[in-house]
Amino acid sequence: MTTKSYVPLTALALLIGVFVPIPTITESIGVCYGTNGNNLPTPANVVKLYQSNGIKAMRIYTPDSAVLNALKGTNIDLIMDVDNSDLVSLASSSSAAATWVKNNVQAYYPAVSFKYIAVGNEVSGSAVSNILPAMKNVYTALSSAGLQNKIKVSTSVSFDVIGTSYPPSAGAFSSDSSSYMSTIVKYLGQTGAPLLANIYPYFSYVGNPSSISLNYALFTSPGTVVTDGSNKYQNLFDAMIDTLYSAMEKVGGSNVGIVVSESGWPSAGGTAASMINAQTYNQNLIRHVDKGTPKKPTALETYVFEMFNENKKSVGIEQNWGLFYPNEQPVYSISIAGSGAPQNSGPHNSFSRFIILYCHEGESLKS
Repeated sequence: MTTKSYVPLTALALLIGVFVPIPTITESIGVCYGTNGNNLPTPANVVKLYQSNGIKAMRIYTPDSAVLNALKGTNIDLIMDVDNSDLVSLASSSSAAATWVKNNVQAYYPAVSFKYIAVGNEVSGSAVSNILPAMKNVYTALSSAGLQNKIKVSTSVSFDVIGTSYPPSAGAFSSDSSSYMSTIVKYLGQTGAPLLANIYPYFSYVGNPSSISLNYALFTSPGTVVTDGSNKYQNLFDAMIDTLYSAMEKVGGSNVGIVVSESGWPSAGGTAASMINAQTYNQNLIRHVDKGTPKKPTALETYVFEMFNENKKSVGIEQNWGLFYPNEQPVYSISIAGSGAPQNSGPHNSFSRFIILYCHEGESLKS
């Protein structure tokens, strides 16, 4: 099947170097800001880059005083992670959690617009037992500061927590993850916080290209690929999200929302990693998230992974997820009209990020 007509336009844009900003039509989009590079702009310049591109939300992976100071007064919504290495202390000590909140949140609030605290990112192995106790202690510390209704406490998971993934309505947590995920989901329901999920159709496609089409992964399938009862799926991203919703429902989490805390596509360094594919995926992701999914057709808050190519990561795709080079120039062009005509105001644009792997079982997802 051929892709939609905007792909040739994308190719033309790449040739002539046009970079068109995305009109600000949603609060659903943010971009992840990693710092695993030795040639990145200063935090102050990074924040200016977010502002000049109309990017309204950021995720950072560790409390960084320089970044937090640069964010003061900007009204950029923030997901801030608790380092995985800190989970043991925060889980075992309410005092340690109170100190963490005092030093990393209260010291900057309200000048910094904290939205979520991600207590751990893709925690695995025996460390998963620390997630919920740490979440509870951080929540208690925020409550003591009167911030529990302003800043939500969650954790960020990968799609590896899913055991049954097809069809989306049959989604269920794996036997390994069910015990801890069920308690986390129930706690999120009690506190009114969403689950943060890293969603990556890229890895699902690369892992099973004989059954999953590139079009389905890139949002470019011309029609329905998967029918699941009354829900029809034209892209893998929606199927992955709804699989996670179904899994949460099965453990009593029907009232728990999802925030896509990472999603993106590499522009170089591996199979199907190209500027055209990265531009196509991220462009279509940004266009799509306001619509939600077939199961829950409401705007889906999403964070694009990631702001910069980072040269201290492993060689290959890991160094090539960025929307920008360290010199602040765009890696590839974006042209998205949103609700009106594109506005050409310079070499920048708005984005977002999220992550999850979708494991297909049995049926071909070719379009």
